[in-house]
Amino acid sequence: MAGSRLSIAAPVLLLLAACGSDPGAAPTSPPCDAACQDSVALRAVREMTKLAYNLLLQGNPVGPQSANSPCPLGGNVSIVGEASSNADQGATVVSLVYDFDGCAHLEVDDEPGETYQMTLTGVLTQDGTLAAQPSATTALVMGSDSMTMNGTVYDPPLAYGEEGCALELGQNGNDLSGLMCGREVGVDLSGPN
Repeated sequence: MAGSRLSIAAPVLLLLAACGSDPGAAPTSPPCDAACQDSVALRAVREMTKLAYNLLLQGNPVGPQSANSPCPLGGNVSIVGEASSNADQGATVVSLVYDFDGCAHLEVDDEPGETYQMTLTGVLTQDGTLAAQPSATTALVMGSDSMTMNGTVYDPPLAYGEEGCALELGQNGNDLSGLMCGREVGVDLSGPN
């Protein structure tokens, strides 16, 4: 009788161990390798650029632009350049220069690959079309000779830092890709990495 109890108990214990002891535990995020971390940092650069545009220029009259502001978590950003509107296409054509000076921002999302806390320092150029209506498509060329990106990316957070990083980026719709610090990068801005 004791032998049969042991033979039943062993498989039950193995089954319980395989199922985990805490069914209410939160699921863990998949690992985020160097390419994944670069994608999150790339998302941070684009979203911080978009945030600066929306805070400083959205709703301004067309023509020459010049504005500056503190960033949400410290530092400053300024934008200079030209912006014109094409009402028929629902788009804004831009030729802008963003100067990030220790500009810090935090984005927390349910998707681990859309979460970051980033500080940018450097000058970024942006030329092309920003979609203002669903009938238009964002088409941009962005670049920087030297961008410093420091902070954390992903959830759980992973330290991220690049000093004097060259950026050569293009955005077509929600697809952003190019070279960041000499490495090929890409991210779909419509959803998780």
